[in-house]
Amino acid sequence: MLEKLKDWTAANRLLLETTYSELHRRAEASWKEADTNAFLCAELERMGIPFRTFDDQTGIVAVWDEGEPGPTVALRADMDALPHEINGNRRMIHSCGHDAHMTIALNAVRCLRQNGFCPPGKLKLLFQPAEETGEGALSFIRKGVTDDIDFMLGIHLRPIQELPLGKASAAIYHGAAAQLRGEIRGVQAHAARPHLGVNVIDSLAAVIHAVNAVKTNPYVPQSAKVTQASAGSGSLNTVPDYAVFGIDLRSQTNEGMDDLIRRVRHGAISAGAANGADVTLDTATRTVAASPNPQLETIVGDAIREVLGAEGWSPPIVTPGGEDFHYYSLGSGKLSATMIGLGAGLRPGLHHPEMTFDLAAMQHGVAIVAAATALLFGRGGSSSAGRTGERI
Repeated sequence: MLEKLKDWTAANRLLLETTYSELHRRAEASWKEADTNAFLCAELERMGIPFRTFDDQTGIVAVWDEGEPGPTVALRADMDALPHEINGNRRMIHSCGHDAHMTIALNAVRCLRQNGFCPPGKLKLLFQPAEETGEGALSFIRKGVTDDIDFMLGIHLRPIQELPLGKASAAIYHGAAAQLRGEIRGVQAHAARPHLGVNVIDSLAAVIHAVNAVKTNPYVPQSAKVTQASAGSGSLNTVPDYAVFGIDLRSQTNEGMDDLIRRVRHGAISAGAANGADVTLDTATRTVAASPNPQLETIVGDAIREVLGAEGWSPPIVTPGGEDFHYYSLGSGKLSATMIGLGAGLRPGLHHPEMTFDLAAMQHGVAIVAAATALLFGRGGSSSAGRTGERI
């Protein structure tokens, strides 16, 4: 079967690149992936796979079920793109590789079907919206989409700084991430009589210094930084009374994130209110850190070695980036999940408006995901071990 999968990806390189191009030009904002949804639904119809859509969002859940008993395996791909300012124009761009992820997941299933694979159980295909908001995975969990899933695979292109083309890892250990949004309200006054007002720019400066001064645990990779700040009405002779600011937080552990949020909230609110201003600070988005699953990683690692050779296998990638994918395993008592890291020659980096990668990486991705899926049905269905390490 493995040789068939590899031969299929080589023979269908043009199909992969065409699928990618169609999805790439349909780059859409979180929760607004309507054209992407329409394209994917049409492809699933062509493949003869039943699928479900939703009235209140753009996600898609497809199910390949031949009626054979066995586990439920899911492949998840994210759908949304990112906004970028280019030459004064705001554009949506797939600068995080979600177009490639959808291409790989869709064609991994097509590859298995066209090579005579019949899942001994159910294979679900999850096209998930709004990963960049940190809310997409949670929306699927709340809808019960994951209730019957035993194993879930995700995949993500990695920047050249982490993995070169021709290598892949069986897991990406994302850290926890949170973005806080703050408001400061003061008292407006004439700039000639500043003592009659409460200047929110003074408060904003104090907030920035306070965030930068937060002491973090040196044993846990962490960072806190102000990423947005705005104040003033445009009048240069008026003490402004309103400001907004944003803070990005990163921690390699969920416990570290809890502590970091507490410290930053206390420091920012206390410092910003020292001059009499009113400061509020709320969590805008939050994603959780990965939960390693060594047993599942072993199976995926075997698939990587089979496709890329022993030299193509890489240890799990540890990265400060965040991913809402990890909510799936955290929010279920039985679901085992891992996200494959795919080397793609990606430069200069994720979330960069000029991000590019070697399209040949998608052939590797399709073969690895298809092979790992087949292995999961074989090994995962023969044991009753659980997410904590006893299932596989």
